[in-house]
Amino acid sequence: MSIQLLEKRDRPREKLLAKGERGLSNAELLQVIIGSGIKGADVTMISGQILRLLELQHGKLKLEQLVAIRGVSTATASKLLASLELTGRFVMTGMRILDDNDALPMLADIRLKKQEHFVVITLDGANRLIEKRVVTVGTVNASLVHPREVFADAITDRAASIIVAHNHPGGSLTPSQPDIEVTERLRAAGKLLGIQLFDHIIVTADSHISIG
Repeated sequence: MSIQLLEKRDRPREKLLAKGERGLSNAELLQVIIGSGIKGADVTMISGQILRLLELQHGKLKLEQLVAIRGVSTATASKLLASLELTGRFVMTGMRILDDNDALPMLADIRLKKQEHFVVITLDGANRLIEKRVVTVGTVNASLVHPREVFADAITDRAASIIVAHNHPGGSLTPSQPDIEVTERLRAAGKLLGIQLFDHIIVTADSHISIG
């Protein structure tokens, strides 16, 4: 049903103000973010399509997927992506990471990248997540992945340890010689700084390996 046909108190924005965000369905929450639709594409229709896409993609959306939906502008798509990313960051902050499997949810966004993305995850003394950052994009080697870039934010975060990870777009899980060299260089630098290299993880589209 079109939002305009609903009683005012039953419209998503008014409902949120009256009952709080927990009183809204997933579709209604999307409608609040979207705001309004266009002629021939009501906000309820748009939210329904986005919700189905979210379910199919397990919550991971891309800009091009959103703007392909009639009635979704680049501005609206950007707001949705920013909302999902911000929420995801706060949900993960403080989670404990005890092994490579615990870190995998934070690496889902680089699995399908066409270029290698080198990620640094900082942890506190209780192995709780502090922050995750992409440090470099491109082939992983000693000249591009320098300890000062890797450890600069870890020092600012007062991290006790770090996990580094990168993707292999070609699909191979076999560590390259540069992968091994980077790992050893970072481990040595971490010892000098008092920040342990907890692990180095390589991910592909559907698998991973720990080489740390």
